[in-house]
Amino acid sequence: ATQYDARAMMMTSSVASVATLRSRSSAAMRGGGVGGAGRGARVSRPGGGCRRAGGDGDDGGRRARRRMRGAPRALFTGLVQGKARVEAFETLDGEFARLTLGFPSGTLDGIRIGASVAVNGTCLTVTRVDGVDACVGSSASKTASFDLIVETLRATNLGKLQVGGEVNYERSARVGDEIGGHTVSGHVHCTAAITAVEDTEHNRKVVFKLSDVGLIKYVLPKGFISVDGCSLTVGEVNKTTGEFNVWLIPETLRVTVLGNKSVGDDVNLEIESQTQVIVDTIERYMAERGM
Repeated sequence: ATQYDARAMMMTSSVASVATLRSRSSAAMRGGGVGGAGRGARVSRPGGGCRRAGGDGDDGGRRARRRMRGAPRALFTGLVQGKARVEAFETLDGEFARLTLGFPSGTLDGIRIGASVAVNGTCLTVTRVDGVDACVGSSASKTASFDLIVETLRATNLGKLQVGGEVNYERSARVGDEIGGHTVSGHVHCTAAITAVEDTEHNRKVVFKLSDVGLIKYVLPKGFISVDGCSLTVGEVNKTTGEFNVWLIPETLRVTVLGNKSVGDDVNLEIESQTQVIVDTIERYMAERGM
C-alpha cells in the first residue's frame, strides 16, 4: 500500500506538472506572447529579431494571421457575466435549432460573427447580431443568434429552453483577463439532474446526479466543476449513486440561473480537464503494471 501511494503521488505530481506546462505553452501560442494577443506565436530569428509563425512574405502565413485575429480560440473562466433572455427558439426536423438571446445593454459591444459565447456553459458560435448576418456588435446591440446541431441538443439542456426563459452567459476570455474561476472549454460532458435543494440563512446546498454515472470518478471533493457555466467547488461526492453537492452563496444565486433552479431541473456539467487527465493517466499506468 505504501509503494502504491508513493507511485500514485509521483504520477499525479508529474502529470500535473506536464499539464501545467502544456497549458502555459498553449496559452502563450494562442496569445502570441505578451503584447501579441491573437496574432500567433513569435519565433526567434537567427542573429536577433523575430518573425511571426508562418513566415514573413508568405501568403499562407498572412492569411492564417488574419484568421487568428478575426477568430480567436475560445476560452472561458467559469465566471458567469450575467443572464440572457430567450427571445426565440426555432427547431427544424428535431436535428437543428436556432437560438436567439437578448442580452443586457453593452454586452455585445465589439462582438463579431463567428465569436464564441458560453451559454449555460456550452460554447456556441454567433451567427447573427441584431438579426443581421454580417456586422460587428455595438454597445447598442441587443440580440445574438446561435445555431444548435443535433449533438448539442442531445448532450446539453439547451434543447429544453423556452421563450422567456433565462440562460447564463460568458463571452470568451481575452489574453490578460483574470482567471477568477478555472479554465473552461465550453465542451459539456453530460447533464445532471437536481435531486435535492437545502436552504439555510445565507447558503444553498444543491445535490446533483450525473446522467452518465461513469463520469463521477472525475468529480473530487474540493475540486473544480462547471455547472451551467459556473465555476464551482465540489462539496461531498457519492461515487455509488453518482451524486455530488455544491454550496451556493447569495451572489451566485442572484447573478446566475442557478437561483431559479429546483428539484428535477437539468444543468450542464463540464469536468475539469486536468483532473480528467490525471485520473486517466494513473488508471492507465496501474493497468499496464497490473496494479
